[in-house]
Amino acid sequence: MSKKGQHVVPDARGWSVKKAGSSKATSTYTTQTAAIEAATKIARTQRTELYVHGKDGRIRERNSYGKDPLPPKG
Repeated sequence: MSKKGQHVVPDARGWSVKKAGSSKATSTYTTQTAAIEAATKIARTQRTELYVHGKDGRIRERNSYGKDPLPPKG
């Protein structure tokens, strides 16, 4: 997992929100939508990244709530 941010990952009980680098879930939800909402609130508060993983565990979406350079580099 990345250095910073929140990850929404599949879990045996549904979907979990995990802080990057942590093996323990911050919270667990029955739906991915509920987990994304919770992780978004945390990422906005902490001004970090949000990574949404699919059922296969691969990152399928990424959102930044931190300080993005304006204009973007690259």
